Amino acid sequence: MQFLQEHWRDGVEILILWIGVYQLYRTFRATRGASILVGIVMILAIVTSLAFLFQLKVIAWILTRAGLFGVFALVIIFQPELRSALAKLGSSKFFSFSKNKRLEFTGVLADSAIQLSKHRIGALFALEREISLRDHLETGVPLDAEFSPELAQSIFYPKAALHDGGMILAQDRVAGAGCVFPVSQREMSDRTLGLRHRAAIGLTEETDAVCIVVSEETGSISIAENGELTRNLTDTEFREMLEKIFLPEQQKENDDAEETLDSKDNRIDSSDRDLVSD
Repeated sequence: MQFLQEHWRDGVEILILWIGVYQLYRTFRATRGASILVGIVMILAIVTSLAFLFQLKVIAWILTRAGLFGVFALVIIFQPELRSALAKLGSSKFFSFSKNKRLEFTGVLADSAIQLSKHRIGALFALEREISLRDHLETGVPLDAEFSPELAQSIFYPKAALHDGGMILAQDRVAGAGCVFPVSQREMSDRTLGLRHRAAIGLTEETDAVCIVVSEETGSISIAENGELTRNLTDTEFREMLEKIFLPEQQKENDDAEETLDSKDNRIDSSDRDLVSD
């Protein structure tokens, strides 16, 4: 007990440092800067070990004084990742228009993507949330139009002028089309990912937007969020995932209702067992 009383602060510090290091690892593990950081750490570890082992005083002095410059170097190396993290800091995952409008818009958006999928028409939708997509909107054509399946098919029709770019949806309206999104620079394990999928991942890495991708080759539907891509969704899975994103409170209500029904069924089952004779 005396040991715990004297050293409990050390345990708290270790726990805080461990959580911080783990979160940094989760943030940067799949980025280009991760391999650079690993290389720098390995080189510094080898050089430092040799310097202290062979008592190379000049090199050891340089290494101990180079820490400040190393911090600046890391900021430059991880500039894209840091910018993305700061942009997402404090952002909300909920869309601000009303629940009824969200419910209606979710159905129209799901129908549009499914129709495009059945006709093998490639498409890329970006759903704006708290972080503005104004910079990306300037790369395309501003529209400010009401969203509809017919408009989506017209824009993404293969011979249309704007079919190669992405469509930005702000609230329940089309803010623009033909927009250029940043392509993710991460190393992808799946080499079959096209530019639309990489652009969806890239945009969701830098912002809190949600991207929907319809593959032109296979017609499969994918959703990108927080830099993660969920591919080959069925129509039912796609609708359910959209509802989780747009209507999280509705999903919670459904889960609570299911738990209530399950508890009622359990009580009924237990009473029935009492009525059955041995």
